[in-house]
Amino acid sequence: MRWSARTARPTSSRDRSAARRPSRRLTGVDAARGLALIGLMSVHVLPSSDDGTGEPTWSHIFFSGDSAALFALLAGVGLALSTGGTRPQGGRELGADRVALVVRAVLIAVLGLAIGSLLSEDLPADNILIYYGVFFLLAVPFLRAGPKPLFSSAAVFLLMAPVLMQSLRDALPEPVSDNPAFGELLTEPGATAAQLLLTGTYPALAYLTYLLTGVGLGRLDLRRRATQLRLLAIGVGLSVCAQAASYVLLHGLGGYERLLASSSGDAEKWDEILGWGGEWLPTDTWWSLAVDAPHTNTPLAIAVSLGTGMAVLGTFLLISRVVGAWLQPLSAMGSMTLSLYTAHLVALSFEVHEDRPHLWLTIQLISAVLFAVAWQRTMGQGPLERALGAVTKSARRRFLGSSGTERH
Repeated sequence: MRWSARTARPTSSRDRSAARRPSRRLTGVDAARGLALIGLMSVHVLPSSDDGTGEPTWSHIFFSGDSAALFALLAGVGLALSTGGTRPQGGRELGADRVALVVRAVLIAVLGLAIGSLLSEDLPADNILIYYGVFFLLAVPFLRAGPKPLFSSAAVFLLMAPVLMQSLRDALPEPVSDNPAFGELLTEPGATAAQLLLTGTYPALAYLTYLLTGVGLGRLDLRRRATQLRLLAIGVGLSVCAQAASYVLLHGLGGYERLLASSSGDAEKWDEILGWGGEWLPTDTWWSLAVDAPHTNTPLAIAVSLGTGMAVLGTFLLISRVVGAWLQPLSAMGSMTLSLYTAHLVALSFEVHEDRPHLWLTIQLISAVLFAVAWQRTMGQGPLERALGAVTKSARRRFLGSSGTERH
């Protein structure tokens, strides 16, 4: 992998901006994104518990919570790579990038709302696209920042968002729907906004930790082996330390007993939360923030998933150096996750997978791989990625054109 060279002739600021961008995609990033997509599909389709033993299934253990976090982390990496890479843009180009990101956020949110209208309330799948629109809108002010400010901001959101969720949850309205659609947005805008920011499955303020960390990573030279090794080591260390801290707080310092006291001693309920995760935590004790289970969105839970995501990204970047060609099925899927994830949700809306979940997941995965590889070889960008790119590029050009006219 290498950065594209600058041309020798005099170039406009727009040309110089394009020259700074990577000329080739990072196979490891796309492959990690493909794995995140497989994880989300598995969690949506496969059962979370074994019928015989009642224990969590492999798909729940490996993918619940972590897949969505990895998805958001890699969205940040992609955002950084598309807005200057190691050298974030400034001036008119920065303004154009911000306009393009706002347009992208709106279009993805609209797509998410449209898909939400297809999904039934009892479908065990939460559409992340509407949340993605909010993620991108909130990321607009951070496009100019370098790695250190981005990592610092991510740390602030890691600590601040769970505290806000803990403090405000009882005062905020209940989520309007597992999958909000246009109706909920129009009839209950306040509750929908609260859900997207704080009370939903993928609360945007908490998930900014993953997104901004991803943008910060994308501002580093991810093609360097040393960067990849540090990413792997820091990711593993962060995940292990966060899990150890949670265990010590809950079982070494009496946190578990205090949680039991806050919920009338319901040990069965707490064992279920600690083993399976969930969005409910008592708001009358700060010991709730010591939990690290999936989807609890506590500081330690976020740190565990963030570390896991960083380790996965570092691993795939390192692997791609020697076996990049073997990653093509994953990287092809990862290059068009918007198209494949949308198709996956539409397929789920027919609810034909419930009797034979493993069969239908296999069918979806094989179809996704075959389509992605064939489409990438013949057409390049995925269909929805191509359409979205055309609209955002048009918005970018219009901004640059109008700015140039105003300056003259």
